[in-house]
Amino acid sequence: MALEALIFDVDGTLANTERDGHLKAFNLAFEELGLDWYWSNKIYHELLNVTGGQLRIKYYLKKYNPTFKHQHLDDFVASIHQLKTKTYVRLMNQGAVPLRTGVKRLFNEARKANLRLAIATTTTPANVDALIANTLGAEALDWFEVIGAGNIVPKLKPAGDIYTYVLKQMNLDPAQCLTFEDSHNGIISATEAGLKTIITVNEYTDKHEFDGALIVLDHLGDKDKPFNLIKGDATNATCVDMAYLRELHATHC
Repeated sequence: MALEALIFDVDGTLANTERDGHLKAFNLAFEELGLDWYWSNKIYHELLNVTGGQLRIKYYLKKYNPTFKHQHLDDFVASIHQLKTKTYVRLMNQGAVPLRTGVKRLFNEARKANLRLAIATTTTPANVDALIANTLGAEALDWFEVIGAGNIVPKLKPAGDIYTYVLKQMNLDPAQCLTFEDSHNGIISATEAGLKTIITVNEYTDKHEFDGALIVLDHLGDKDKPFNLIKGDATNATCVDMAYLRELHATHC
């Protein structure tokens, strides 16, 4: 089957949103609510193993703040996460987080080649909209045929539900697509849906295991900034462009 579509994770894949976006937003939300909670970067490395902001808060309470009690914990956690999302959007509107190396270039090349684009993430739709609009422009939201985001599927990553949802919406076979992820949970999710994955690691995921990845890179590369190949077949490519993607797809899919 020919390569028809590219499906992208968001946090850590399109941009390094975790440290300068989500982590900062969580701590600002805690402060605004008068909570004496503070997530260090070290703690956040661990918390990122839990997918979904509300589940992440509950994990933190269970492990690091077990004496905290609330009569309506689920509602309280949901309200914290809602404030955190508003704070994150404000940070994005201030231009807090740029796209990672090569992301904008690849989007433009894929569109020129008439490949279909989609997003598969468990972050909220508001977070996706804020990142895309403030890095590429609001009109870029229309570049993506499907934006699978938030709790629209029963199980979050590492379950494959979000990718299966996107494939169904696009009426595509997994063999017609390539996915882009940054984490162990992400590649498990994509693999469960039958998809082949390109990994670009970041500071939170550079020690993760990526069994089954087509390639593992430090970033997608640009003309003046070649990628470093961490795992995968040797290549003469210096950036992930359409020629390299078609080569990977033809060889492995």
